[in-house]
Amino acid sequence: MPGHSPIPTADLVDQHGTDLRVCDLQFRQFGGHRAFAGPVRTITCHEDNGLLRDLLRTPGNGSVLVVDGRGSLRTALVGDLIAGAAHDNGWAGLVLNGAVRDSATLAGLPLGIKALGTTPRKSAKDSAGAIDLPVTFGGITIHAGDVLHADDDGIALLPDPT
Repeated sequence: MPGHSPIPTADLVDQHGTDLRVCDLQFRQFGGHRAFAGPVRTITCHEDNGLLRDLLRTPGNGSVLVVDGRGSLRTALVGDLIAGAAHDNGWAGLVLNGAVRDSATLAGLPLGIKALGTTPRKSAKDSAGAIDLPVTFGGITIHAGDVLHADDDGIALLPDPT
């Protein structure tokens, strides 16, 4: 499944109106690609990045990994090594309801990365959590298979075509 070309989120709102799901959380940009898009995979985890580390070591095929870290800024869910693996394996981007570290290095990676903030602390590696279950934050629910578009204005999910 190839990645999608990002469409400006403001244009998507103009086109789809209230049918478009727009995330209310104010994410910061960390990756080298400020706009990105692709089909969603999801992970739920809290201060433990074992599952997402393992998933990002598999072919991403242009997907965007949406991680619900429950908004924790205490430990980083992604750093330079995990983000580098995401890029190397063809992921289009990462959206983290949580924190990152190694932010200066992340800025140079050709990958979309949005997160709430930064911390130097590492996460646990116990692989606690769940993959591809719906996640809810920022006033929307995100499902595996949704198509996500992200840019400097925010994050939007296309309406379900059915």
